[in-house]
Amino acid sequence: MDSIDLMKAPAPWKCAAQVYATYFYSSPKGKNAADIPTIAYAPLEKESSFASPEAGSFAGGVGNFMLVRYSDTPVGPYDELVIIPGAYTYPVQNEKGKWVEKKNPRVTRIYVSQKHTLYNGRHNWNIPKHLARFEWIDLPNGAKQVKVFPSDESIEASETPIPLLQASFKAIPFVPAFPLSTTWFEKLGVETAIVQPPVPQGELKEVVGTEQWCRCPLTQYSPKTHLGWFDLRQRDAQGKLTGLFENFWPGMGRWQLGVRMDHAELVIPVGQHWYFPKTNI
Repeated sequence: MDSIDLMKAPAPWKCAAQVYATYFYSSPKGKNAADIPTIAYAPLEKESSFASPEAGSFAGGVGNFMLVRYSDTPVGPYDELVIIPGAYTYPVQNEKGKWVEKKNPRVTRIYVSQKHTLYNGRHNWNIPKHLARFEWIDLPNGAKQVKVFPSDESIEASETPIPLLQASFKAIPFVPAFPLSTTWFEKLGVETAIVQPPVPQGELKEVVGTEQWCRCPLTQYSPKTHLGWFDLRQRDAQGKLTGLFENFWPGMGRWQLGVRMDHAELVIPVGQHWYFPKTNI
């Protein structure tokens, strides 16, 4: 697909989706902290300034994985895997014009199932999207399983034969559904706005690069959220390990408590952008 065929959709976005999410806590001084960069970045970002010291350091805190099935967006439906390891430090000017260091959550790795959102995510908000195929399966025990197969974007038809992630989610029986909003995290003192460094340009034109930092206070709300368990075991039917780590993430256990947000509304506003002079790094 040539870039001229891409659907360009500036912010803000209002989207409808079903969201599967699990949350966890990480420490920058934890025993598994050194392993996080090995899986936290896609190859393009890993070898760029996006993952370099000038883009800040890992500060830990609350992180999460999300699997999102968008049914309505400005660029049509698509699937998405989002990885937020936790907070990272970053440079920004305060109200007096002085450069200071703050910390916020950061999307370090993300895969989507179509190119329109790939382009717009990178262009609008510095979200480092890449292509992948999503394989959804209904399991006999009532769980929903997904496997995510990243594509090699330098070769249109190529994809990795082994999934980056395989996971299943099963709602806990007899636990009533409840409303959930990410704005509630803010009231508990948990920062939810993401702050993203500039993203690098890829080989394909839709894997667009940027030059400015971006802060984006996105929100999610679901009137009907179900509590359940994620199975993150990364082994195939023969018992062979398919990922870098036994349960996808360094030090993580196989079973993780999570949620399924039905009829979710996601709002992604216009981001706040700024340049950071190299003389101040």
